[in-house]
Amino acid sequence: MTDQESPRTPRFRGIATRYPWISSIAVAVAQLVGSNGAARNQTGRVHLDALAYVLLLAGPAMLPLRHRLPVFVAAGTAAVAGAYLALGYPYGPVFLSVVVAFFAAIGAGRRRAVLIIAGVVYAGELLVGQWLYRWLPPEGDGPSSWMAASGIAAWLLAVLAGAELFRSRRERIARERREREEAENRRADEERLRIARELHDVLAHSISVINVQAGVALALMDDHPEQARTALTTIKAASKEALGEVRQVLSTLRAPGDAPRSPAPGLDRLPELAEQAAGAGLKVDITTTGTRFPLPPGADLAAFRIIQEALTNIVRHSGSRAARVRLGYGPEGVELSVDDDGPSSQRPEGDGSGGGNGLLGMRERAAALGGTVEAGPRPGGGFRVLARLPSGAAGTVAGATEEEGR
Repeated sequence: MTDQESPRTPRFRGIATRYPWISSIAVAVAQLVGSNGAARNQTGRVHLDALAYVLLLAGPAMLPLRHRLPVFVAAGTAAVAGAYLALGYPYGPVFLSVVVAFFAAIGAGRRRAVLIIAGVVYAGELLVGQWLYRWLPPEGDGPSSWMAASGIAAWLLAVLAGAELFRSRRERIARERREREEAENRRADEERLRIARELHDVLAHSISVINVQAGVALALMDDHPEQARTALTTIKAASKEALGEVRQVLSTLRAPGDAPRSPAPGLDRLPELAEQAAGAGLKVDITTTGTRFPLPPGADLAAFRIIQEALTNIVRHSGSRAARVRLGYGPEGVELSVDDDGPSSQRPEGDGSGGGNGLLGMRERAAALGGTVEAGPRPGGGFRVLARLPSGAAGTVAGATEEEGR
């Protein structure tokens, strides 16, 4: 199985952890069947009796506890296997439970304890094979050869190395899974932030227009009902536009694969934006310098939203009834400026260079594209918002924001 297929591994490992008795039964069956088969070819060893079967089952009986008591199970299975061989029973898969216990203990991070247990096991094998064999069954057994002792040492080292590789791979899979989850959480947070920013920009602009026109309609309703009707018509159009854009933003929460309902707004809709501002009593003059070129969807949307937020701030916080929007296209990107001549003292605290929510959203949009936004009072009075969006960097994040149209 490749690392790309590893998401299936935690599921099976979870089953093994939750139901450890399943694998324990399999180990018990393997030890019983394998030892009976091995005994047929080892006539010089002690025949399997009731004690032998008890020892063969004792190791697997401890395995269900290997995740809660890894060191105890590793030591216990090693002791049972050592006692089985010391009593002269046939060689066979009695060490299978020891292997499983060692893997579990090293996987739990108990490497030092397992090394000590393995050392004790090997020392016990040497002790029995070179000295205690005289008093242990089977009768007439001689000392074990150093070749056999070397084979046991190599076997223990192979088991320890395999357990260490198993632990490393499992930790890598767990780390990759955590990284994937963190990346998904980051993408979800960024998407929530993007939607919140879009909703703020749409609602702040439209509600500001509605608020101004509602005040005009209330003031004119008694004496000039026809003029009040014009204000109410503007309110209806602004609310319809706001509902459409809110629906468009929230449509990103639909199931993937649905077709976009409408394209994301861009600089080609500046005339509509100026018309809406005019309905709120703000005259907008738009000028363009340089050779105009199409911006990537993300940069086009960001430019539109920055201008929209700047005009909304003028409507809400400035005494000026005129604004100037300038678009400057150059080899390094596009520069946007929105100026008004109203007294800056009418703006709420935090709308200067420190930034409120609106200016913070502008700066976040520009920063996501590698650009900047500067905002503050003009030397001759009024307020200016100046944004620079690099054309090269804009394209690199276009895909992250073009989902606005879905």
